[in-house]
Amino acid sequence: MKKILLLLLFIFIFASGEVYAKTKNPEDLAIWIKKFKFYAASQGIEIATLNRAFANVEYKERIISLDRKQPEKTISFFQYKKNILSKKRIYDGRKFLRKYSSVLTDISDKYGVPKHIIVALLGIETNYGTYMGSFNVIEALTTLAYDSRRSKFFTAELIAALKILQEGHIDLDEMQGSWAGAMGQCQFMPSSFLRLAVDFNQDGKIDIWNTKADIFASAANYLKQSGWREGEKWGRKVKVTKAIDKNLLGLKLQKDLNYWDAVGVRKLNGQRLPTDIDMKASLIEFTNGKDIETYLVYNNYRVIMKWNKSTYFATAVGLLSDKINQ
Repeated sequence: MKKILLLLLFIFIFASGEVYAKTKNPEDLAIWIKKFKFYAASQGIEIATLNRAFANVEYKERIISLDRKQPEKTISFFQYKKNILSKKRIYDGRKFLRKYSSVLTDISDKYGVPKHIIVALLGIETNYGTYMGSFNVIEALTTLAYDSRRSKFFTAELIAALKILQEGHIDLDEMQGSWAGAMGQCQFMPSSFLRLAVDFNQDGKIDIWNTKADIFASAANYLKQSGWREGEKWGRKVKVTKAIDKNLLGLKLQKDLNYWDAVGVRKLNGQRLPTDIDMKASLIEFTNGKDIETYLVYNNYRVIMKWNKSTYFATAVGLLSDKINQ
């Protein structure tokens, strides 16, 4: 009974915010880790896992710097698109799709997500797996959990990362990722890994770092569970042939294709929209004051935004996937 009360006390201290105090001295990290271990144990993390995971963990000021870093200027969508849709990235994407076409086909058939969408996501996230980040995930998440800015979020991710280690999916030394703890070729946060990653080759481990079948299936499952509709496009670039009320722009408004056809939205080649298809769409616009691009986007665009909430990202995934599929 005494042990239970002591454990509950530590859980209360952790959850009440004492561990999240705003004053964060890197030298006090060891004290924080001791308190955290009690909490982690209450969440089912074994002592052996905790001791192994935290044996060499240090506070990394660079991670905090990256978390605080604000870009000197916000780039336009046009510059972002230029960076993403490089000839090399398109070429590499087509080559990557051909190389892994067989397993991608199997996964696409099972999850209903097109091969070129999966490849485009990996192309943008990790340049087709060639750069997945070089930070130790446990160390990165510990630093961010100890920090005051988003400590509750990163504490939950740290617990998830420890569960992944405990389940034996990856060795500690190989658990590398971004400064924010995103892991593998599809850059899943640990909580997303636990919910959505897939052991497609059924070898008893989920490996989103090296095993292509697991990587592709995990990305496809993420989209499927997020509401991907098989057979539907993500969207299309369009032109507007009539003056349009700016209040119609944005993701908040969804109308059927008949509506957008009636207000003058057309395919780029001037043809009318396929109004016989029962789909809702939103009209979004990107401009830098000089150039304007307009897109009609569907449900699957919104699904991509569940992966990354940026309209730049979602549009780039769609455009890159179209290029790869040509």
